[in-house]
Amino acid sequence: MRTSTLYSFISILLLIFSASIAAEQQKEKLSFDEWKLSLKSDMLKQGANIELVEKIITSLTYIPRVIKLDRHQPEGRMTHEEYLTKVIPPSKVKRARIEYKKNLVKLKQAEASTGVPARFIVSLWGKETNFGTITGNYSVPSSLATLAYDGRRAKFFRKELMAAVKILAEGHIELENMKGSWAGAMGNCQFMPSSFLQSAVDANNDGKKDIWGDKDDIFASMGNYLARYGWDKNKTWGRQIKLSKPFEQYSMGKKHAQNLAAWNLEGIRRMDGSNLPNVDIKAYLIAPGGENGRIYLVYPNFDIIMRWNRSHYFATGVGYLADRIAYPTIQ
Repeated sequence: MRTSTLYSFISILLLIFSASIAAEQQKEKLSFDEWKLSLKSDMLKQGANIELVEKIITSLTYIPRVIKLDRHQPEGRMTHEEYLTKVIPPSKVKRARIEYKKNLVKLKQAEASTGVPARFIVSLWGKETNFGTITGNYSVPSSLATLAYDGRRAKFFRKELMAAVKILAEGHIELENMKGSWAGAMGNCQFMPSSFLQSAVDANNDGKKDIWGDKDDIFASMGNYLARYGWDKNKTWGRQIKLSKPFEQYSMGKKHAQNLAAWNLEGIRRMDGSNLPNVDIKAYLIAPGGENGRIYLVYPNFDIIMRWNRSHYFATGVGYLADRIAYPTIQ
């Protein structure tokens, strides 16, 4: 009985103590306007002068919709086949081919400087922003500040906010024009600020890395992102294949990678039924749509596309669109 009473007493004390801590934390929680003033010293460390820092801090506003979007991101409910046919319909393929031809000179310059084929650059451009028509109209600093203040991933978004300040300090974009998605992805490339600092390119040597409106910089920056991770300009991304044996007899995933000669021996064939290319390259099988969907044999360049967006849907979608740009007879 005494033990039970002691446990009850301790439990009550713990509840009181926890409630006291919660109340103290709530009391110490700064308002957004108070909190943003605490950013000044870190912003100055990014190379921004005091005038720019004060301008940025004054501009920062809390955006409730950003938090709502962060909390309620829609779950992917499309099948892989629906993704390919609805997200990349024939109209988008047609537009991609038009944009490829229209921007061929700049694209080929980006290809020459980065080693990434123009068709993949156009495909990424189309997938990310519908060829620059949907880039987001949120203030990037305010979106990032809102997410950093909210606290769910405070460290990550504060770091991105400081990267955005560095970009502004370097003069690549004016504060009022630094627009992007609600999560802080910017311009035609949809780079997060840290990715911008790592991969953005001033392709035309005008002193600015402009991924918002300069196609020289946009295309070169997209290519440079892939090139930094080791894109092999002499290889493609992978291919859709046919299985000669039942699905369950094949091992899926990267840990089962082997060279094409070995896959040939296992009965993997091109879609027209012919043997795989006689090329010394390792590859592995994926089935984004399950055993009844499309099956792919993917190469190291596929893994580099996955660096951009870690989704088999996205990466196969980029390859799917890039192939249809290069080979008009593919429907």
